[in-house]
Amino acid sequence: MMSHIRRTLSLLRGCSGVCRCQTRTCSSLLTASGGDASGFVLLSRSTDVYQNLALEDWIDAKVDLQQRSILLLWRNRPAVVIGRHQNPWTECNLPAMRRAGIPLARRRSGGGTVFHDLGNLNLTFFTSKKAYDRQRNLKVVTEALRKLRPELDVQATDRFDILLKGHYKISGSASRLSRKSSYHHCTLLHSADRSALADVLRPSCPGIHSNATPSVPSPVANLVDHAPSLQWEELLDALADQYNAEFGFCSAATFVNPADESAFPGLSRAATELRGWEWTFGKTPKFSVQTLLDLTDVASSARSSARLHMEVKNGVIESCELDVPADWLPQRLSGELSGVLVGERFCPHRTAAGVSALLRSESGELHHRLHNLCDAVVSVMG
Repeated sequence: MMSHIRRTLSLLRGCSGVCRCQTRTCSSLLTASGGDASGFVLLSRSTDVYQNLALEDWIDAKVDLQQRSILLLWRNRPAVVIGRHQNPWTECNLPAMRRAGIPLARRRSGGGTVFHDLGNLNLTFFTSKKAYDRQRNLKVVTEALRKLRPELDVQATDRFDILLKGHYKISGSASRLSRKSSYHHCTLLHSADRSALADVLRPSCPGIHSNATPSVPSPVANLVDHAPSLQWEELLDALADQYNAEFGFCSAATFVNPADESAFPGLSRAATELRGWEWTFGKTPKFSVQTLLDLTDVASSARSSARLHMEVKNGVIESCELDVPADWLPQRLSGELSGVLVGERFCPHRTAAGVSALLRSESGELHHRLHNLCDAVVSVMG
């Protein structure tokens, strides 16, 4: 199988003229009805996080997982992926992500926030709801690693993580169960950029109070930190072989192209929905913001502070209270600013645009102080 994996990897880097036909054939095979239960190992040719998440949803919705089980292997260019019930403002450093051009995606499964790049492998196990077994899936990963490098001390935990040497997290899990089908996906850190991971996986907004699912920070490691010679080709080969061995299949790894709309009809529309603000931010569980704002008048060096209290639902500001000392700014202006913010998205760019008309209505010292207050409010939004 090694030569097949190598050929697939080369195609992942650049599509050849044969990929369209092979992809369509694979898609037709997956959705064909009837026949005995069988398993497939698929490798996504895309490194776009939205396409790959949409591919997961497409397989879950379109493939008869009562008859077929699937292992999907996929990688993404740098991206941050949050769980369905998480708050992006408490999970990731949004300003750092914007500066680095790193997109944010919300998946449809639960669980915590993860950083993806080309050094991180994602595995998705699809099967019927009845056959759903996360520990067995993780056994595929741990047994493959032990066979590749017997010196690696890897163990799955009760939290469905995989630890290296009992301490370093190399894999985390999440899952989604439908009425008849299920999928369980996990990460596997091969050679991810850990400095980027540490930079983006920290809160960007202070003072948030929410019932959203929080991530549990853990020390992480890459497999190549402890097995420097471990190559992608042998890792993929071992995972495919172990999946077949564990579940009694005999599937060769086959690449698929989620960008091929003729092979995966409707997938591009689903990927567009996953990219949208309404899904990524608008699906955030209701939260409140209570924080202290530092204010400085640059002209006079005078300093003060204000209290901000917001209620945010579906990513939109439902209510806003600003308690600003009257000797800093007239209550009229802080009240007008609160009124402008209500109904706006909890988003720095939209808020900055929304308050521009209010800023133009003032001049002199009041303009400068109002501008300072607006900047402080906007900065809270990451």
